Amino acid sequence: MSMNTTTSQVVPGGEGNIQNDSSATMCKPDTEIRSKLSWKTRISFSVGHVLNDLTASMWFTYLLVFFHLVLRFDNSLSGIVLLIGQIADGIATPFVGLQVGEAYSNPAGQRRNQGSKCYSGLLANFGPRKTWHFFGTMCILASFPFIFMPCVGCATSSQWAQVIYFSGFIVIFQFGWAAVQVSHLSLIPVLAHDERSRTELTALRYAFTVASNITIYAMTWVTLGVTGASQQVVGPEDTTDFRDVVLIAVGIGALFSIFFHCGVDEVKHNQVYYSSMNQPNSPSAMKAFDWLKEKQFYQVAVLYMATRLFVNLSQVYLPLWLQDTLQLGATSVATTPLALFVSGFLTSLAMGPLTQVVGRKVVYLMGALIGMGACVYVWFGNGEFFQTYGVYGVAALYGAGGSTMLITSLAVTADLIGPHVESGAFVYGAMSFTDKLSNGITVFLIQYLHPCPSCCPECKPYYVMILALVCGGAALLALMSLATMIPLDIGVLPKGYQRIASDTEDDVTPETNRNISVMA
Repeated sequence: MSMNTTTSQVVPGGEGNIQNDSSATMCKPDTEIRSKLSWKTRISFSVGHVLNDLTASMWFTYLLVFFHLVLRFDNSLSGIVLLIGQIADGIATPFVGLQVGEAYSNPAGQRRNQGSKCYSGLLANFGPRKTWHFFGTMCILASFPFIFMPCVGCATSSQWAQVIYFSGFIVIFQFGWAAVQVSHLSLIPVLAHDERSRTELTALRYAFTVASNITIYAMTWVTLGVTGASQQVVGPEDTTDFRDVVLIAVGIGALFSIFFHCGVDEVKHNQVYYSSMNQPNSPSAMKAFDWLKEKQFYQVAVLYMATRLFVNLSQVYLPLWLQDTLQLGATSVATTPLALFVSGFLTSLAMGPLTQVVGRKVVYLMGALIGMGACVYVWFGNGEFFQTYGVYGVAALYGAGGSTMLITSLAVTADLIGPHVESGAFVYGAMSFTDKLSNGITVFLIQYLHPCPSCCPECKPYYVMILALVCGGAALLALMSLATMIPLDIGVLPKGYQRIASDTEDDVTPETNRNISVMA
């Protein structure tokens, strides 16, 4: 493998020069233009989802706790509140994905030149993905704080009337959340052009996700401890504590969103990408609905959906298991999930090197087995030692298994998209649609089927069965989907579509001169 640096072609707005040897390009049909990302871009991208991560941590971990234990909604209505949000998010994700995809294709299906006169105003400066990210951020900031506050002017109204009130803010929040998630995820294939760098970006992104969750749980721990609720079950007296945590969280998230927009130049990276698409060997454009004809699309969708079910359900029902089943103090709803995400953070650091050694599929298998081990531990765990120390072991297993599965499933999704970044937002939106809808329906059914405390006293406690059987079932479904993918090379599609570069290839450009070379 050698590099040609004979002819220089300047790309307007790009970072340095693009080295181009047309004869070498013609000889090698698998050549592609790739840039090595600076650490500024990597870190700026990685923090672009922090606002979503902070709010998602509150949403999945404390929404049912807040509505059921603080606002005193019954179980089914609490489930309906979460279901409304998941349905809104599920509808918004493919919509945003289609809109981002349309920004890159004209009616004839030809790619547009990013930075051309087709774009104006904010779109020209940010690019379509960052524009949607900015719009979603504004929606989140304007709506999310009201979800964790009592109904303004209607706190004494019926619970159904309050559900209608909260639903308005929830729909706005979930639409904004979906816009940020899809636009941010769809930047991964644009910024990173090989398996290794995509794994690194995904792992960095997840590291900040874990850090965001740790921040939420640390703030909750401190807040509940200061108010003297450490030995009490969460109740209506903790309303102001949740409000304070939410306001601090959205403030931190807003600052990181500003850092993201200042540090990531979508227009520049799109110019690099579209320059490579002008090469004779460039893959043909793949429209959004072309994905619906691909078998791998559905296999990866099931894998991603099952992964999210495992991660989100364990996050939702771990605090309720601690409060309802084990009757632990209020600070346990902060300290135990904190252990979950510390474990997940430490595990995420090993994802890149481990994937290099054994491959994505083996790494995912390991994560699923660890997660199923957590389910077994919950089922058989009992006694004073288990309630004092064992719960942290449960949390650590859920964290390690969930983070491994989630990082790997996101990287597999990026592999599936490959060079077809123009429809990447649609793929992420479709994956998220399956995630949101399945999570919302599952949580609603769990809440609706919740028995009264006196029912079936000889049976296992309800939340034990949820954490052990439902989460374990999600991990098993993920393994079944993984089994169907063993003989496949993810991202290799029919019709001559190209795959992304192998992770064994080296970056071709030293950062000292920031040139982008065509490999020959």
